[in-house]
Amino acid sequence: MDPLVIGIAGGTGSGKTTIAQAIIERIGPSRVRIIPHDAYYKDAAHLPITARARINFDHPDALDTPLLIRHLDELIAGRDVEIPEYDFSTHTRKKEGRPCQPAPVIIVEGILLYAEPALRERIDIKIYVETDDDIRFIRRLRRDIAERGRTMESVVAQYLETVKPMHELFVLPSRKHADLIIPEGHKPVSTDALISILQQRIGDAGIAP
Repeated sequence: MDPLVIGIAGGTGSGKTTIAQAIIERIGPSRVRIIPHDAYYKDAAHLPITARARINFDHPDALDTPLLIRHLDELIAGRDVEIPEYDFSTHTRKKEGRPCQPAPVIIVEGILLYAEPALRERIDIKIYVETDDDIRFIRRLRRDIAERGRTMESVVAQYLETVKPMHELFVLPSRKHADLIIPEGHKPVSTDALISILQQRIGDAGIAP
């Protein structure tokens, strides 16, 4: 049977990764693969470091989505792929990627999943995580400073210049394509309901829950 492909979209800091981890814990890590869309940012190594910082990373053109689609097709066909590893501190793609093998459930996670028609076509269940803008910004601020070597000033500037406008232009309108909307990020009740739906679908696909 073809794997079940689950999309988890929503604004930056909405709680997409938390939802993905909840699915993995409940369904089992051996049967789930997670592919972050932001691993597919285009390599900016050919640009001066000052120019890299000016890239609009919240626009669909910043992502190598055709490569992600090819990788999804390979996994669906039962073949291994190598997912890129992106260095957010230098805005470059690392030389070695991360091996990824086929599995019964594939989770694709990112802010712009449903803005890409060809990518939407390959996703069986589309989830959108909806969280208050202020909470999302605070989460992004903490993450970028702690994990991506950013300063508070640069995070705030990027949020105002590109993150917020691109959210309103691309991310929020893509909400209409979702099959299921989870409000306010991760909540036990909504997550339990989601897991029940997924377990039913997995069973329907002939994969024992």
